[in-house]
Amino acid sequence: MSITVNIYYTGTGDSALKFVREMVDSGTVDRIRKVPGNLRYEYFVPVDDCQTVLLIDSWKDQASIDRHHASPMMSKIAELRDKYDLHMKVERYVDDDGIPESDDRFIRK
Repeated sequence: MSITVNIYYTGTGDSALKFVREMVDSGTVDRIRKVPGNLRYEYFVPVDDCQTVLLIDSWKDQASIDRHHASPMMSKIAELRDKYDLHMKVERYVDDDGIPESDDRFIRK
């Protein structure tokens, strides 16, 4: 079972992009990607909303997320969210079985 959390960071102006830049430049993103159980940690910018950045954050299981949340990196993330005055919308998805065969026929590989 994997868990994916989509976090939409929204601020004013380019504050969300500055947040991402500081997360990358500080090495925090690289450290998170090396945490055991992390499967994906990537940022994206919606084409129709330049004040929002989407983080796709995937983990092997809830225990992996809990270890990440207990790590010192979470203090850094919270500090930067406050610094850039970002607000969040969060979506959470659990993938128990991967892509079902009935959906696979719609995927062009």
